[in-house]
Amino acid sequence: MTHTPKNPIGIGIIGASPGYTWASIAHLPAITALPQFRLVAVSTTRMESAQETAKAFGAPHAFDRPEPLIEHPDVDLVVVSVRAPLHAPLVGAALAAKKDVFCEWPVGGTLTDTIELAEIARKNGVRTVAGLQRRVAPGVRHLRELIESGYIGKLRSVNFTGSANRLGARRPEALAYTAAVESGINALHLHTAHYLDVALSIVGEPASFTALVSRQFDETVIEETGRATPVTAPDQVALAGTLRSGAILSARMEAGKRNGASLSWTFTGTEGDLALSNDLVLSGARGDDQPLVPIEIPDDPAWPSQGDLSDYAFQTAQLYAGYAANSPLLPTFDDAARLRQLLEAFVESSTTGRRIDWKPS
Repeated sequence: MTHTPKNPIGIGIIGASPGYTWASIAHLPAITALPQFRLVAVSTTRMESAQETAKAFGAPHAFDRPEPLIEHPDVDLVVVSVRAPLHAPLVGAALAAKKDVFCEWPVGGTLTDTIELAEIARKNGVRTVAGLQRRVAPGVRHLRELIESGYIGKLRSVNFTGSANRLGARRPEALAYTAAVESGINALHLHTAHYLDVALSIVGEPASFTALVSRQFDETVIEETGRATPVTAPDQVALAGTLRSGAILSARMEAGKRNGASLSWTFTGTEGDLALSNDLVLSGARGDDQPLVPIEIPDDPAWPSQGDLSDYAFQTAQLYAGYAANSPLLPTFDDAARLRQLLEAFVESSTTGRRIDWKPS
C-alpha cells in the first residue's frame, strides 16, 4: 500500500543535532521556509541535544532514539542525516515501517546495501529521496532546458573538473573516520558522485569509459592530536568516456588540494557553449569566439526562491519542494543505486585497466 502524506507533510529528522551539522545548516532551515511541510520530530543520540533542536525549530517531539520517531503516526517523511556508515540500518528501519524516506548521499554503505534498499522501497510502495540536491538547483534545471531546446546545437562534449581542500594529508578529528574507504566519504563515493551526477542528470549515463581511481595519501594527520591514521580511501578520480549520443565525457576530481579548490562544468555543442561555476551560476554563448556571459535564470513559481536561505539550505529546499510536487526530476533510491553501480564500475576499470561498456543491471 502506498503511503499518502498529509498536508502539510510531517517531517521527522534523525541526526538533527544542534551546531554545525548538515541537518542544522541545510535540512532544518529548508523545512522552516516551506509551507508544505511541518517539523514533527527530531532525534539524536542524547535527549538534551534533541530537545535543544526541537525547541529551536518548533518540533513538538524530541527523542534520543530513532525508533519512536520512525513509528510516530504524524511523521510522513523520515529524513536520515547522520554519518554515512549509519545510513543503511536507519533507512531500512524506516522502509520497514512503510514510511517515505529522504536519505543523504550515499544511501547505503555499499552497492549491495543501496540496491537492497531501493528494492525494499519499491516492494513497500513508498517514495524515496536521495540527497543529490545539485541536480535540482535552478541553474542546473535551466541548463537542462537550454540543452534540450537546442541552445548549443548538437552536444559534442561534457567536462567536469573539481577539487576539494578536505580529506587530504590533514583532517580534523570529526573527519578521522573518512580515512577508511568504508566510510563512503572520499573523492570517489562523495565528491565524484555528487558533482558528476550534476552532468549525468542532464546528459545521461555514459556508454563506455576508462577510469582511474587512485589513493595518493598513505596516512593522514589528525589536526587536534597529531596522530597519524592510515588511509584506505581514494583521493583522485579521472574519467574519459563517451555518452550514448556520441559526445565525449571527461571528469577529474581531486580531494586534499592545498590551494585553489574549485568546481566547473562545461557543455560544448555545435552552436555554442554552456558552463556552470562553483556556485552553480550559469553562463553561455552562441556563435564563434564569444565570451561566456551570465545567463539569467527565469523565475519558476513551481520551485521555491532562495530568500534568506544559504546555498546549502536552498539546494536542499529544492529537493523537499520536488518531493511535495512529486517532480520527475527528484533523485530516488533507484537513481542512487544506478549511480553507485557506476562508481563501482570506475573502480573495476581502474583495477583491471579495461575500458568498460556500461550496461547497468
